[in-house]
Amino acid sequence: MEIYELVIDMKLLERRLTLWEEKYGVLSEDFYAALMSGKLARYDEYEETRADFSRWKGIYETWQRREETCCQMK
Repeated sequence: MEIYELVIDMKLLERRLTLWEEKYGVLSEDFYAALMSGKLARYDEYEETRADFSRWKGIYETWQRREETCCQMK
């Protein structure tokens, strides 16, 4: 993947992350830290939040991998 393709992909992912941040009122970085520390476990009881959090987590992790790759390419 070329660096310009990586940057475009990251921008698209950031737009998707913004939708979740606006819906839940928390930054993706903070959401991910809370999720990984188990602070959001009680939300697993609710179908909508479980599905949302799963998608949000996947998008955030993809963004992290892209950012890591981008840093290595510089």
